[in-house]
Amino acid sequence: MKKLLFLSFTAVMLICSAGFAQQSHNTGFDLLSRKLDEYLNSAVSVYKFNGSVLIARKGNIILQKGYGYKNYANKTLNDVSSIFQIASLTKSFTAAVILKLQEEGKLSVYDKLSKYFPEQRGADEITIQNLLNHTSGIYNYTDDIGPEDSSIVSHPVSKQRVLDVFEKKPLLFKPGSKFSYCNSEYYLLGMIIEKLTGNSYENAVRKLIFEPLGMTHSGFDFINLKDTAKTSGYVTISAGKYTPGIHWDSTVTYAAGAIYSTAGDLYKWAKAIAAKQILSPNSWKQAFTPRLDNYGYGWWIDSAFNRKYIYHSGGLPGFMSYFAYYPHDDVTIILLANYGNFGDSLAPINAALSSIMFGQPYSLWEKHKHINIAEDVLKRYTGTYQFNTEHRLIITFRKGRLFVEAANPKDMLPRVELYPETETKFYITQAQLKFEFVNGADGKPTKIITYNTHGKDAEWLKVK
Repeated sequence: MKKLLFLSFTAVMLICSAGFAQQSHNTGFDLLSRKLDEYLNSAVSVYKFNGSVLIARKGNIILQKGYGYKNYANKTLNDVSSIFQIASLTKSFTAAVILKLQEEGKLSVYDKLSKYFPEQRGADEITIQNLLNHTSGIYNYTDDIGPEDSSIVSHPVSKQRVLDVFEKKPLLFKPGSKFSYCNSEYYLLGMIIEKLTGNSYENAVRKLIFEPLGMTHSGFDFINLKDTAKTSGYVTISAGKYTPGIHWDSTVTYAAGAIYSTAGDLYKWAKAIAAKQILSPNSWKQAFTPRLDNYGYGWWIDSAFNRKYIYHSGGLPGFMSYFAYYPHDDVTIILLANYGNFGDSLAPINAALSSIMFGQPYSLWEKHKHINIAEDVLKRYTGTYQFNTEHRLIITFRKGRLFVEAANPKDMLPRVELYPETETKFYITQAQLKFEFVNGADGKPTKIITYNTHGKDAEWLKVK
Protein backbone atom coordinates (compact mmCIF):
# COMPACT_ATOMS: atom_id res chain seq x y z
CA MET A 1 0.00 0.00 0.00
CA LYS A 2 2.67 2.51 0.91
CA LYS A 3 4.89 3.27 -2.04
CA LEU A 4 7.50 0.56 -2.22
CA LEU A 5 11.07 1.76 -2.17
CA PHE A 6 13.24 0.54 -5.01
CA LEU A 7 16.89 1.09 -5.78
CA SER A 8 17.36 3.20 -8.89
CA PHE A 9 20.41 5.44 -8.62
CA THR A 10 22.66 5.54 -11.71
CA ALA A 11 22.57 2.28 -13.68
CA VAL A 12 20.94 0.39 -10.86
CA MET A 13 17.59 1.50 -12.25
CA LEU A 14 17.90 -0.84 -13.80
CA ILE A 15 14.95 -24.90 -3.27
CA CYS A 16 12.85 -25.71 -5.72
CA SER A 17 9.23 -25.05 -6.44
CA ALA A 18 5.94 -26.55 -7.49
CA GLY A 19 4.43 -26.28 -10.94
CA PHE A 20 5.91 -26.57 -14.38
CA ALA A 21 7.10 -24.03 -16.92
CA GLN A 22 4.46 -23.62 -19.58
CA GLN A 23 6.15 -22.36 -22.70
CA SER A 24 6.33 -22.55 -26.44
CA HIS A 25 8.22 -25.49 -27.90
CA ASN A 26 10.32 -22.98 -29.81
CA THR A 27 13.98 -23.65 -28.97
CA GLY A 28 14.70 -19.97 -28.32
CA PHE A 29 11.83 -19.78 -25.84
CA ASP A 30 13.06 -22.96 -24.13
CA LEU A 31 16.49 -21.40 -23.58
CA LEU A 32 14.93 -18.16 -22.36
CA SER A 33 12.69 -20.08 -19.98
CA ARG A 34 15.66 -21.95 -18.52
CA LYS A 35 17.55 -18.69 -17.92
CA LEU A 36 14.55 -17.08 -16.24
CA ASP A 37 13.99 -20.14 -14.08
CA GLU A 38 17.66 -20.33 -13.12
CA TYR A 39 17.64 -16.71 -12.02
CA LEU A 40 14.45 -17.10 -9.98
CA ASN A 41 15.79 -20.22 -8.28
CA SER A 42 18.90 -18.23 -7.32
CA ALA A 43 16.61 -15.58 -5.77
CA VAL A 44 14.68 -18.25 -3.87
CA SER A 45 17.93 -19.75 -2.55
CA VAL A 46 18.81 -16.48 -0.78
CA TYR A 47 15.22 -15.76 0.34
CA LYS A 48 14.65 -12.92 -2.10
CA PHE A 49 11.59 -14.43 -3.77
CA ASN A 50 8.73 -16.70 -2.73
CA GLY A 51 5.67 -16.69 -4.93
CA SER A 52 4.40 -17.08 -8.47
CA VAL A 53 5.65 -15.77 -11.81
CA LEU A 54 4.28 -15.40 -15.32
CA ILE A 55 6.39 -14.03 -18.16
CA ALA A 56 5.07 -13.80 -21.72
CA ARG A 57 6.03 -12.40 -25.11
CA LYS A 58 3.70 -11.81 -28.05
CA GLY A 59 0.99 -14.09 -26.70
CA ASN A 60 3.38 -16.93 -25.77
CA ILE A 61 3.82 -17.79 -22.10
CA ILE A 62 7.54 -18.33 -21.66
CA LEU A 63 7.50 -19.13 -17.95
CA GLN A 64 4.60 -19.71 -15.57
CA LYS A 65 5.63 -21.26 -12.30
CA GLY A 66 5.38 -21.20 -8.53
CA TYR A 67 8.41 -20.86 -6.25
CA GLY A 68 8.81 -21.57 -2.57
CA TYR A 69 6.06 -22.26 -0.08
CA LYS A 70 2.41 -21.33 -0.25
CA ASN A 71 2.23 -22.22 3.45
CA TYR A 72 5.35 -22.84 5.51
CA ALA A 73 3.53 -24.47 8.42
CA ASN A 74 2.07 -27.31 6.36
CA LYS A 75 4.83 -27.27 3.71
CA THR A 76 2.51 -26.77 0.73
CA LEU A 77 4.23 -25.29 -2.32
CA ASN A 78 3.32 -22.35 -4.50
CA ASP A 79 2.10 -23.25 -7.97
CA VAL A 80 0.51 -21.55 -10.97
CA SER A 81 -2.90 -21.34 -9.23
CA SER A 82 -1.67 -19.68 -6.02
CA ILE A 83 -3.72 -16.66 -4.93
CA PHE A 84 -2.05 -13.53 -3.53
CA GLN A 85 -3.01 -10.08 -2.32
CA ILE A 86 -1.82 -7.65 -5.00
CA ALA A 87 -2.05 -4.54 -2.77
CA SER A 88 -1.47 -1.26 -4.66
CA LEU A 89 -1.62 -2.93 -8.06
CA THR A 90 -5.34 -2.54 -7.31
CA LYS A 91 -4.95 1.12 -8.32
CA SER A 92 -4.72 0.25 -12.02
CA PHE A 93 -8.19 -1.31 -11.82
CA THR A 94 -9.65 1.61 -9.85
CA ALA A 95 -8.29 4.08 -12.41
CA ALA A 96 -9.76 2.03 -15.26
CA VAL A 97 -13.24 2.19 -13.73
CA ILE A 98 -12.95 5.95 -13.32
CA LEU A 99 -11.95 6.32 -16.98
CA LYS A 100 -14.87 4.12 -18.02
CA LEU A 101 -17.25 6.37 -16.09
CA GLN A 102 -15.75 9.32 -17.95
CA GLU A 103 -16.42 7.57 -21.27
CA GLU A 104 -20.03 7.10 -20.17
CA GLY A 105 -20.33 10.82 -19.42
CA LYS A 106 -20.85 10.31 -15.71
CA LEU A 107 -17.80 12.33 -14.70
CA SER A 108 -14.79 14.20 -15.99
CA VAL A 109 -11.29 13.80 -14.61
CA TYR A 110 -11.32 17.60 -14.40
CA ASP A 111 -14.29 17.64 -12.03
CA LYS A 112 -13.59 19.30 -8.71
CA LEU A 113 -13.63 16.98 -5.72
CA SER A 114 -16.12 19.35 -4.09
CA LYS A 115 -18.73 17.97 -6.51
CA TYR A 116 -18.55 14.65 -4.68
CA PHE A 117 -16.95 15.36 -1.29
CA PRO A 118 -17.40 19.03 -0.36
CA GLU A 119 -16.41 18.23 3.22
CA GLN A 120 -12.88 17.20 2.18
CA ARG A 121 -10.30 19.87 3.05
CA GLY A 122 -9.25 21.69 -0.14
CA ALA A 123 -11.97 20.03 -2.24
CA ASP A 124 -12.53 23.19 -4.31
CA GLU A 125 -8.90 23.05 -5.49
CA ILE A 126 -8.59 19.30 -6.07
CA THR A 127 -9.68 17.53 -9.26
CA ILE A 128 -10.29 13.84 -9.91
CA GLN A 129 -7.14 13.96 -12.02
CA ASN A 130 -5.18 15.04 -8.93
CA LEU A 131 -6.50 11.95 -7.16
CA LEU A 132 -5.56 9.68 -10.07
CA ASN A 133 -1.97 10.90 -10.35
CA HIS A 134 -1.17 11.54 -6.68
CA THR A 135 -0.93 15.33 -6.85
CA SER A 136 -3.78 16.37 -4.52
CA GLY A 137 -1.78 17.14 -1.40
CA ILE A 138 -4.20 15.07 0.72
CA TYR A 139 -2.72 13.32 3.76
CA ASN A 140 -1.99 9.60 3.26
CA TYR A 141 -4.14 7.69 5.77
CA THR A 142 -1.93 4.57 5.79
CA ASP A 143 0.90 6.65 7.27
CA ASP A 144 -1.05 6.45 10.53
CA ILE A 145 -1.12 2.64 10.52
CA GLY A 146 1.67 0.89 12.40
CA PRO A 147 2.32 -2.58 13.86
CA GLU A 148 0.46 -1.53 16.99
CA ASP A 149 -2.72 -1.27 14.90
CA SER A 150 -2.67 -4.86 13.65
CA SER A 151 -5.68 -5.82 15.77
CA ILE A 152 -7.65 -2.99 14.13
CA VAL A 153 -6.68 -3.32 10.48
CA SER A 154 -7.30 -7.07 10.41
CA HIS A 155 -11.01 -6.44 11.00
CA PRO A 156 -13.65 -4.49 9.03
CA VAL A 157 -13.69 -0.73 9.51
CA SER A 158 -16.23 1.84 8.36
CA LYS A 159 -15.46 4.24 5.53
CA GLN A 160 -16.10 7.15 7.85
CA ARG A 161 -13.42 5.90 10.23
CA VAL A 162 -10.91 6.03 7.37
CA LEU A 163 -12.14 9.42 6.17
CA ASP A 164 -11.73 10.80 9.68
CA VAL A 165 -7.96 10.20 9.40
CA PHE A 166 -7.43 12.62 6.51
CA GLU A 167 -10.62 14.50 5.64
CA LYS A 168 -10.01 17.54 7.84
CA LYS A 169 -6.22 17.62 7.75
CA PRO A 170 -4.59 20.59 5.95
CA LEU A 171 -3.28 19.86 2.46
CA LEU A 172 0.42 19.05 2.34
CA PHE A 173 0.92 21.23 -0.77
CA LYS A 174 -1.00 23.10 -3.45
CA PRO A 175 -2.89 20.58 -5.61
CA GLY A 176 -1.09 19.85 -8.86
CA SER A 177 2.24 21.29 -7.72
CA LYS A 178 3.87 18.10 -6.43
CA PHE A 179 3.70 14.32 -6.58
CA SER A 180 3.17 12.45 -3.31
CA TYR A 181 1.99 8.84 -3.38
CA CYS A 182 -1.24 8.74 -1.41
CA ASN A 183 -3.66 5.90 -0.71
CA SER A 184 -6.31 8.36 0.52
CA GLU A 185 -6.78 9.57 -3.05
CA TYR A 186 -7.68 6.11 -4.35
CA TYR A 187 -9.88 5.51 -1.34
CA LEU A 188 -11.88 8.57 -2.42
CA LEU A 189 -11.94 7.34 -6.03
CA GLY A 190 -13.57 4.12 -4.85
CA MET A 191 -16.25 6.11 -3.06
CA ILE A 192 -16.84 8.26 -6.15
CA ILE A 193 -17.34 5.05 -8.15
CA GLU A 194 -19.99 3.95 -5.65
CA LYS A 195 -21.77 7.31 -5.75
CA LEU A 196 -21.98 7.30 -9.56
CA THR A 197 -22.79 3.63 -10.19
CA GLY A 198 -25.13 3.05 -7.26
CA ASN A 199 -23.17 -0.15 -6.74
CA SER A 200 -20.36 -1.22 -4.49
CA TYR A 201 -16.81 -0.56 -5.65
CA GLU A 202 -16.15 -4.30 -5.65
CA ASN A 203 -19.13 -5.11 -7.86
CA ALA A 204 -18.26 -2.26 -10.23
CA VAL A 205 -14.79 -3.77 -10.79
CA ARG A 206 -16.25 -7.25 -11.20
CA LYS A 207 -18.82 -6.07 -13.76
CA LEU A 208 -16.43 -3.91 -15.80
CA ILE A 209 -13.21 -5.94 -15.66
CA PHE A 210 -13.23 -9.32 -13.91
CA GLU A 211 -16.29 -10.81 -15.61
CA PRO A 212 -15.60 -9.66 -19.20
CA LEU A 213 -11.99 -10.89 -18.96
CA GLY A 214 -12.81 -14.14 -17.19
CA MET A 215 -10.74 -13.26 -14.11
CA THR A 216 -12.48 -15.92 -12.05
CA HIS A 217 -9.75 -16.22 -9.42
CA SER A 218 -9.72 -12.53 -8.47
CA GLY A 219 -11.66 -10.81 -5.74
CA PHE A 220 -11.49 -8.58 -2.66
CA ASP A 221 -12.15 -10.19 0.72
CA PHE A 222 -8.87 -12.09 1.06
CA ILE A 223 -9.12 -12.68 4.81
CA ASN A 224 -12.37 -14.62 4.43
CA LEU A 225 -11.42 -16.36 1.17
CA LYS A 226 -12.04 -20.11 1.39
CA ASP A 227 -9.82 -21.55 -1.33
CA THR A 228 -7.03 -24.09 -1.07
CA ALA A 229 -5.01 -21.97 -3.51
CA LYS A 230 -4.90 -19.08 -1.02
CA THR A 231 -1.36 -18.26 0.13
CA SER A 232 -0.19 -17.37 3.63
CA GLY A 233 1.81 -14.14 3.84
CA TYR A 234 5.17 -13.78 5.61
CA VAL A 235 7.04 -10.63 6.53
CA THR A 236 10.33 -12.48 6.96
CA ILE A 237 11.67 -15.74 5.55
CA SER A 238 15.09 -17.15 6.29
CA ALA A 239 16.76 -20.52 6.79
CA GLY A 240 14.31 -22.57 8.84
CA LYS A 241 12.47 -19.46 10.08
CA TYR A 242 9.44 -17.45 8.99
CA THR A 243 7.28 -14.70 10.46
CA PRO A 244 3.60 -14.58 9.39
CA GLY A 245 2.22 -11.19 8.39
CA ILE A 246 -0.98 -9.67 9.77
CA HIS A 247 -3.49 -9.58 6.91
CA TRP A 248 -5.20 -6.23 6.39
CA ASP A 249 -8.96 -6.33 5.89
CA SER A 250 -10.24 -5.28 2.47
CA THR A 251 -12.30 -2.48 4.06
CA VAL A 252 -9.02 -0.89 5.16
CA THR A 253 -7.26 -1.11 1.81
CA TYR A 254 -10.43 -0.77 -0.33
CA ALA A 255 -9.94 0.86 -3.75
CA ALA A 256 -6.29 1.59 -2.97
CA GLY A 257 -5.23 -2.01 -2.45
CA ALA A 258 -7.93 -4.64 -1.70
CA ILE A 259 -7.72 -6.95 -4.73
CA TYR A 260 -6.40 -10.51 -4.63
CA SER A 261 -5.55 -12.41 -7.79
CA THR A 262 -3.36 -14.97 -9.54
CA ALA A 263 -0.59 -14.48 -12.09
CA GLY A 264 -2.83 -16.13 -14.69
CA ASP A 265 -5.71 -13.75 -14.05
CA LEU A 266 -3.38 -10.75 -14.20
CA TYR A 267 -2.10 -11.96 -17.57
CA LYS A 268 -5.69 -11.64 -18.81
CA TRP A 269 -5.51 -8.02 -17.64
CA ALA A 270 -2.21 -7.60 -19.50
CA LYS A 271 -3.74 -8.97 -22.71
CA ALA A 272 -6.68 -6.58 -22.34
CA ILE A 273 -4.22 -3.69 -22.04
CA ALA A 274 -2.32 -4.87 -25.12
CA ALA A 275 -5.53 -5.18 -27.15
CA LYS A 276 -6.96 -1.94 -25.72
CA GLN A 277 -10.04 -3.74 -24.44
CA ILE A 278 -12.38 -2.56 -21.67
CA LEU A 279 -11.49 1.09 -22.37
CA SER A 280 -11.25 3.17 -25.54
CA PRO A 281 -7.80 3.81 -27.08
CA ASN A 282 -8.08 7.43 -25.93
CA SER A 283 -8.73 6.39 -22.32
CA TRP A 284 -5.75 4.03 -22.37
CA LYS A 285 -3.67 6.88 -23.76
CA GLN A 286 -4.75 9.05 -20.83
CA ALA A 287 -3.88 6.29 -18.37
CA PHE A 288 -0.38 5.89 -19.82
CA THR A 289 0.49 9.57 -20.24
CA PRO A 290 3.24 10.36 -17.71
CA ARG A 291 2.71 13.36 -15.51
CA LEU A 292 4.58 14.39 -12.34
CA ASP A 293 7.07 11.72 -11.25
CA ASN A 294 6.18 9.80 -14.44
CA TYR A 295 2.88 8.65 -12.94
CA GLY A 296 -0.19 8.45 -15.17
CA TYR A 297 -3.59 7.24 -14.02
CA GLY A 298 -2.92 4.15 -11.91
CA TRP A 299 0.41 3.43 -13.62
CA TRP A 300 4.02 4.51 -13.63
CA ILE A 301 5.56 5.03 -17.06
CA ASP A 302 9.29 4.46 -17.47
CA SER A 303 11.91 3.13 -19.87
CA ALA A 304 14.65 0.53 -19.74
CA PHE A 305 17.02 -0.64 -22.49
CA ASN A 306 15.56 2.15 -24.69
CA ARG A 307 12.12 0.57 -24.31
CA LYS A 308 9.08 2.21 -22.79
CA TYR A 309 7.19 0.21 -20.21
CA ILE A 310 4.31 0.68 -17.80
CA TYR A 311 4.30 -0.81 -14.34
CA HIS A 312 2.86 -0.82 -10.87
CA SER A 313 3.94 -2.50 -7.69
CA GLY A 314 2.21 -3.25 -4.43
CA GLY A 315 2.99 -4.27 -0.90
CA LEU A 316 1.30 -5.17 2.36
CA PRO A 317 2.62 -7.08 5.37
CA GLY A 318 3.24 -10.54 3.90
CA PHE A 319 2.69 -9.71 0.22
CA MET A 320 4.36 -7.97 -2.72
CA SER A 321 3.33 -7.61 -6.37
CA TYR A 322 4.92 -6.25 -9.53
CA PHE A 323 3.34 -5.92 -12.98
CA ALA A 324 5.37 -4.65 -15.95
CA TYR A 325 4.33 -4.42 -19.59
CA TYR A 326 6.56 -3.42 -22.51
CA PRO A 327 4.08 -2.40 -25.26
CA HIS A 328 6.49 -2.24 -28.22
CA ASP A 329 7.76 -5.77 -27.57
CA ASP A 330 4.48 -7.09 -26.11
CA VAL A 331 6.37 -8.46 -23.10
CA THR A 332 4.62 -9.00 -19.77
CA ILE A 333 6.30 -9.71 -16.43
CA ILE A 334 4.05 -10.56 -13.48
CA LEU A 335 5.50 -11.23 -10.03
CA LEU A 336 3.36 -12.12 -7.02
CA ALA A 337 4.98 -12.88 -3.67
CA ASN A 338 3.58 -14.05 -0.33
CA TYR A 339 6.59 -12.49 1.32
CA GLY A 340 7.67 -8.95 2.18
CA ASN A 341 6.73 -5.82 4.04
CA PHE A 342 6.68 -2.04 3.57
CA GLY A 343 10.07 -0.98 2.24
CA ASP A 344 10.62 -4.27 0.39
CA SER A 345 10.32 -4.42 -3.37
CA LEU A 346 10.28 -6.82 -6.30
CA ALA A 347 11.81 -4.15 -8.55
CA PRO A 348 15.32 -5.73 -8.50
CA ILE A 349 13.78 -9.07 -9.53
CA ASN A 350 11.86 -7.40 -12.35
CA ALA A 351 15.00 -5.57 -13.51
CA ALA A 352 16.97 -8.80 -13.82
CA LEU A 353 14.13 -10.67 -15.55
CA SER A 354 13.77 -7.76 -17.99
CA SER A 355 17.51 -7.96 -18.66
CA ILE A 356 17.15 -11.65 -19.52
CA MET A 357 14.16 -11.01 -21.77
CA PHE A 358 16.03 -8.34 -23.75
CA GLY A 359 19.40 -10.03 -23.91
CA GLN A 360 21.14 -7.69 -21.49
CA PRO A 361 23.80 -8.64 -18.89
CA TYR A 362 22.57 -9.93 -15.56
CA SER A 363 23.88 -11.97 -12.65
CA LEU A 364 22.42 -14.60 -10.36
CA TRP A 365 21.87 -13.95 -6.68
CA GLU A 366 24.85 -14.96 -4.55
CA LYS A 367 25.08 -16.40 -1.08
CA HIS A 368 27.27 -13.90 0.80
CA LYS A 369 29.39 -14.69 3.81
CA HIS A 370 29.22 -11.93 6.39
CA ILE A 371 32.38 -11.31 8.41
CA ASN A 372 33.06 -9.13 11.46
CA ILE A 373 35.25 -6.04 11.09
CA ALA A 374 36.76 -3.82 13.76
CA GLU A 375 34.67 -0.73 14.49
CA ASP A 376 37.58 1.64 13.83
CA VAL A 377 37.79 0.28 10.27
CA LEU A 378 34.07 0.77 9.73
CA LYS A 379 34.17 4.31 11.11
CA ARG A 380 36.95 5.17 8.68
CA TYR A 381 34.53 4.72 5.76
CA THR A 382 31.95 7.25 6.98
CA GLY A 383 31.44 10.39 4.92
CA THR A 384 29.95 11.65 1.65
CA TYR A 385 30.86 10.16 -1.72
CA GLN A 386 29.87 11.91 -4.95
CA PHE A 387 29.14 10.57 -8.43
CA ASN A 388 28.20 14.05 -9.65
CA THR A 389 26.55 17.13 -8.17
CA GLU A 390 23.13 15.44 -8.36
CA HIS A 391 24.02 12.00 -6.98
CA ARG A 392 25.76 11.40 -3.66
CA LEU A 393 26.03 8.52 -1.20
CA ILE A 394 26.19 9.09 2.54
CA ILE A 395 27.93 6.46 4.67
CA THR A 396 27.18 6.50 8.41
CA PHE A 397 28.14 4.41 11.43
CA ARG A 398 25.74 3.54 14.25
CA LYS A 399 26.01 1.01 17.05
CA GLY A 400 28.72 -1.04 15.42
CA ARG A 401 27.09 -1.11 11.97
CA LEU A 402 27.71 0.69 8.68
CA PHE A 403 24.89 2.19 6.61
CA VAL A 404 24.48 3.72 3.15
CA GLU A 405 21.80 6.03 1.76
CA ALA A 406 21.34 8.34 -1.21
CA ALA A 407 21.38 12.08 -0.50
CA ASN A 408 18.90 12.77 -3.28
CA PRO A 409 15.38 11.53 -2.36
CA LYS A 410 14.67 10.92 -6.04
CA ASP A 411 17.31 8.19 -6.05
CA MET A 412 15.04 6.27 -3.70
CA LEU A 413 17.83 4.55 -1.83
CA PRO A 414 16.76 4.56 1.83
CA ARG A 415 19.20 4.03 4.64
CA VAL A 416 20.21 0.35 4.50
CA GLU A 417 22.92 -1.62 6.20
CA LEU A 418 26.22 -2.47 4.50
CA TYR A 419 27.45 -5.99 5.31
CA PRO A 420 31.19 -6.73 4.99
CA GLU A 421 32.56 -9.67 3.03
CA THR A 422 36.14 -8.38 3.33
CA GLU A 423 37.60 -5.27 4.93
CA THR A 424 36.86 -3.28 1.75
CA LYS A 425 33.99 -5.10 0.03
CA PHE A 426 30.38 -4.83 1.23
CA TYR A 427 26.90 -5.81 0.06
CA ILE A 428 23.29 -4.95 0.86
CA THR A 429 20.49 -7.47 1.21
CA GLN A 430 17.75 -5.47 -0.55
CA ALA A 431 19.20 -5.77 -4.06
CA GLN A 432 22.13 -7.13 -6.04
CA LEU A 433 24.41 -4.22 -5.19
CA LYS A 434 27.99 -4.35 -3.98
CA PHE A 435 30.17 -1.56 -2.61
CA GLU A 436 33.97 -1.57 -2.70
CA PHE A 437 35.94 1.03 -0.73
CA VAL A 438 39.23 2.05 -2.34
CA ASN A 439 41.87 3.35 0.08
CA GLY A 440 44.71 5.73 -0.61
CA ALA A 441 48.35 5.30 0.40
CA ASP A 442 47.51 6.64 3.86
CA GLY A 443 44.88 3.95 4.36
CA LYS A 444 41.99 6.41 4.19
CA PRO A 445 39.15 5.84 1.68
CA THR A 446 39.25 7.89 -1.53
CA LYS A 447 36.24 6.46 -3.36
CA ILE A 448 33.57 3.78 -3.58
CA ILE A 449 33.10 1.56 -6.61
CA THR A 450 29.55 0.19 -6.94
CA TYR A 451 28.62 -2.99 -8.79
CA ASN A 452 25.17 -4.08 -9.93
CA THR A 453 23.83 -7.05 -11.91
CA HIS A 454 25.68 -5.83 -15.02
CA GLY A 455 29.05 -5.57 -13.30
CA LYS A 456 30.85 -2.32 -12.44
CA ASP A 457 28.34 0.48 -12.07
CA ALA A 458 30.00 3.74 -11.03
CA GLU A 459 32.76 5.41 -9.01
CA TRP A 460 31.91 7.76 -6.16
CA LEU A 461 34.69 10.08 -5.01
CA LYS A 462 34.92 10.96 -1.32
CA VAL A 463 34.23 14.66 -0.88
CA LYS A 464 34.01 14.93 2.91
